[in-house]
Amino acid sequence: MTSAATDSTPRTVPAGRDLTLDLTRVTCVVFVVIVHILFTGVGRGEDGSLLIEKTVEEQPWFVLATWFANIMPLFFVVGGYAARAGWRSAVARGDSADTFVRVRLARLAQPALPVFVFFAIALGATRALDIDPTLVDTIAIGVGSPLWFLAAYMIVQAAAPLMMRLHDRFGGWVLVGLLAAGLAVDAFRFLFVGGVLGIDLVAPTGYGFGQELFGIPNIAFIWLFAQQIGFFFFDGWFSRRSWWQLGLLFVGGYAALWGLVSLGGYSTSMLTNQWPPTVPLAILAVAQAAALTMLHRPLTALMRTRPAQGVVFVLGSRLMTVYLWHLPVIMILIGIELLLPIPMPAPGSPLWWWTRPIFFVFVLGAVWLLSLWLVRFEKAPRAGVPRFPSTTATVLAVLIFVAPVIAITMYGLDFPLAAAALVCTGVALWLTGSRRSA
Repeated sequence: MTSAATDSTPRTVPAGRDLTLDLTRVTCVVFVVIVHILFTGVGRGEDGSLLIEKTVEEQPWFVLATWFANIMPLFFVVGGYAARAGWRSAVARGDSADTFVRVRLARLAQPALPVFVFFAIALGATRALDIDPTLVDTIAIGVGSPLWFLAAYMIVQAAAPLMMRLHDRFGGWVLVGLLAAGLAVDAFRFLFVGGVLGIDLVAPTGYGFGQELFGIPNIAFIWLFAQQIGFFFFDGWFSRRSWWQLGLLFVGGYAALWGLVSLGGYSTSMLTNQWPPTVPLAILAVAQAAALTMLHRPLTALMRTRPAQGVVFVLGSRLMTVYLWHLPVIMILIGIELLLPIPMPAPGSPLWWWTRPIFFVFVLGAVWLLSLWLVRFEKAPRAGVPRFPSTTATVLAVLIFVAPVIAITMYGLDFPLAAAALVCTGVALWLTGSRRSA
């Protein structure tokens, strides 16, 4: 596979840019939107009663579908490719590793800032209005669920310069080490903490701790593994493999996945394995990288067309806005449906399934309207002078940014954590001296 632009690629495409990776990023995020729409089953029964369920999760095919539909490992693989390309450009400009990390922090923290403002105001208002806390918690926990990505992606991107040096020196041994570390964390969590100590899988109500607390180190080990696969992807390792070798990687990956699930005690649902991440997701990263390589030729042909480029460029320019705001928009649109005399089919009914594509169009349309203003937060940050130009300050900024996000993912979104995330995001941006582009 070559990343060089072909003669038929429009001149507006930067030379050397592999548009199939832009397509992959956009597809991953759009797929997340679709899955969340199918999760939010809200409607009315024949007697007019309100029905709320996670519709897609109740389907008999759901668990098997997660083996192929959980594409987040692939997103981290593509992120690794982008990090390696970005690091080479940064080195050519004479940028330091600190500058590289600060820019990536700004690219995540800037779009996150307005969404944390929204969450803090909205959840603060529910307290002031004395709205049923149970109802608020049910909605807020769901709306805050995608935020885990901010912490995980920031951690691996911050470690990218170091991991690339290790990759250049030790190659595949880095993968072996990360996989071994991931297995050790899973073994300690499931066998010792869950088996010997008998601690419950998930955290209890309130800011306590459950077994999942002991899986937190795998946020680094598993997603770093996926990012490391992206380095191999950039280096052309996968493109140099023959079709049968790629097919063997794909089939062998799923065979290994089946072995882990059946013998290792992992959940059969790859969504359950996503938080905290477990070794099966590392295996998925390899299989999905092989699949993407096999599909490279038809995807390249697709991305030579103007319509495909237009869709990818428009959505790609506001990808974080789509990711961060689609669930709040889904909840707002459902709330409008409940307030207005609009017929709402029962979740899971044939009519409900037929109306999901229409609802998807409304969600994307609403997010696009929001993005007309919010897209300014996704523009590449202007180079600023860091308040404390040192590696320690950069590491501190990263930790300050990711800590409340991890807490939100563990315990659910509420007003104290939303306010903490807002303050910490602002402090992290201040520390790095980031300035939003006009």
